[in-house]
Amino acid sequence: MMGYEQMNQMTMTTTAMMKNYNKRGLNNNTPQKKIMTRRSVSAIDGGAAAAAAEKGDRRQSLKTLDLSGMSLASLSASSINLASISKLDLSNNNIQKIPESLVARMLNLSALDLHSNQLKTLPNSIGCLSKLKFLNVSGNYLQFLPKTIEDCRSLEELNANFNELTRLPDAIGFELTNLTKLSVNSNKIIQLPQSVSHLTSLRVLDARLNRLGSLPEDLENLVNLQVLNVSQNFQYLTTLPYSVGLLISLVELDVSYNGITVLPHSLGCLRRIQKLSVQGNPLISPPFEVVEQGLEVLKQYMSEKMTESYKKTPTKKKSWGIGKLVKYGLSPSPGRRTGRGDERQGFINVSDYRQIDGIASPRHMSLFNPRRLLSPLSAYFSPPRY
Repeated sequence: MMGYEQMNQMTMTTTAMMKNYNKRGLNNNTPQKKIMTRRSVSAIDGGAAAAAAEKGDRRQSLKTLDLSGMSLASLSASSINLASISKLDLSNNNIQKIPESLVARMLNLSALDLHSNQLKTLPNSIGCLSKLKFLNVSGNYLQFLPKTIEDCRSLEELNANFNELTRLPDAIGFELTNLTKLSVNSNKIIQLPQSVSHLTSLRVLDARLNRLGSLPEDLENLVNLQVLNVSQNFQYLTTLPYSVGLLISLVELDVSYNGITVLPHSLGCLRRIQKLSVQGNPLISPPFEVVEQGLEVLKQYMSEKMTESYKKTPTKKKSWGIGKLVKYGLSPSPGRRTGRGDERQGFINVSDYRQIDGIASPRHMSLFNPRRLLSPLSAYFSPPRY
């Protein structure tokens, strides 16, 4: 039989071997995890992003994938589980095209950063990103946004600054109802679509440095808009719609360096406005001496002008008679001469009809008395005479 000392020595030896094994296994764990991460990232960018994988563990790299500033020229689909990526940063590269199949597989993507590349188009499959909330495509060569972007109904921020856009999708305001920030400055946009006025969640609209000739008429629907910047459209933008003054949440308005000569009097209604920039415009109204006195004086001036213009507006007198009756789709009575104003089809000479004033007079009201109508001797219910 084995003695006590021998058993104790064997136990100590076994314990030491187990510690060495665990230590060796623990040290080997981290490199293996990094190698697996490196292979996953390499499958996307062909090996150029291997260094990026050293920044975090496998779990982190799959949730947030940062491939920015790596001089990538192209991307290719891979065997990695793209559905597990929630944030993807491909900014500051030389990418010219995003594969359709690559984007279509990122079903859980919530943030996509593509700024400062050489993209001329975006893939139509971007409409598959139903969970996308943040999209940055600024600093590229985009001339238009795909119509399928309207399917990204979770989108909250869209940054398309510094491109070559000439227009936005027509229905962008009808579909992207969760959009809170729309930045399209430094483009060549001629006109914002009318649907923009339906972006009721919008808080920031930045459309400066474009070629805007006008703004949508129904801006008062943007009840949450706090910042509106349409400055530096230069000679293209010469007027502002009356609805600008009806933006109840507006805090900052910048219309500087345009061709505006008259500001709408409705600006006097902007109760929450804190910053108003109008410099660089050939203003006639309000005059320069009013503008230079500051925001409060300008608001008071515009409010007084609005009141004056309301008082000068003639009120229409209530008309109880009908001068001319219209029958759609009927011609004047045959054999009757029509006046000069009754030559068009559908207009009948007023002499053919009795004035409604006369019918509504007390003398004729007795004709519609219930007793008369329901009487057995009433002419209304008498049998026809032949």
